[in-house]
Amino acid sequence: MTRGPCPGRDERRDGGFALLIVLWTMVMLSFLAFAIVSSGRRQVRMAMVERLHAQLQAQADGGVWEAAFHLLDTSPAHWRADGQVHRVRRGRVTMEYRIASEAGKVNPNLATPDLLAALLRAVGTQARAAREIATNIRAWRFPLQQGEAPPAGSAAAYAAAGLDYGPPGAPFQTNGEIALVLGMTPALAGQILPFVSVYWDADPVPSLAGPVVRQALAMAGGTPTPDDEARSQGIVGIDVIVTDISGTRALRHAVITTQVAGGDASPVRILQWNRPDDY
Repeated sequence: MTRGPCPGRDERRDGGFALLIVLWTMVMLSFLAFAIVSSGRRQVRMAMVERLHAQLQAQADGGVWEAAFHLLDTSPAHWRADGQVHRVRRGRVTMEYRIASEAGKVNPNLATPDLLAALLRAVGTQARAAREIATNIRAWRFPLQQGEAPPAGSAAAYAAAGLDYGPPGAPFQTNGEIALVLGMTPALAGQILPFVSVYWDADPVPSLAGPVVRQALAMAGGTPTPDDEARSQGIVGIDVIVTDISGTRALRHAVITTQVAGGDASPVRILQWNRPDDY
């Protein structure tokens, strides 16, 4: 005798599959909800971090003007452009201000090839490479005269190096432009940028220079530039670092001059405005 299908057993089997499907659906929905909540929390945290950084950056920007005020102050609270760090605690943040005269730096538009090579050697460049790059810096800032043979560092040399630009035959407009010179690597440019300035219109003043520039001056020889106190205090670099108690930081670097024309309404003029690591 052959038995027929058992309706009760089939119904239980179908019910088990349905329950399993429901359970898996609930698990998947739980994972989906968790992912959505986690993503939302990450976005909220990122928004909070971005907001904090924007607030700190605004404080760093304002810190430049605050430092300029202290530089112009004629009271005993006056801040000199001597490289000293001034720290001020305000609530959750610590403000650090540093004012240094640009007179202690090398102007790549005015420096002799010997001084440029000496500066490159002072930061660790080999003598031969230093001479070549110094020659290229000179070729960058001076136009080729009619009938003159193309020097090392000419447009042809840039093209041979695979670069789509050449020396403009004009003075450097910004400090960072020196990174474009043939032979200058990003690492080397980062090493010398803190010691160059297109804003000081004379040779470096040894009494205001740091150890690297003083070493370069000694290697290059020549007559030291006398310290003109008024002028050296009138063209300065300002670095401001704002640090929150969470460790979040914002930075601003600026070069300003207080030697403005008599008709100018502001006692300060901004010459350069960027991050300290960007120059």
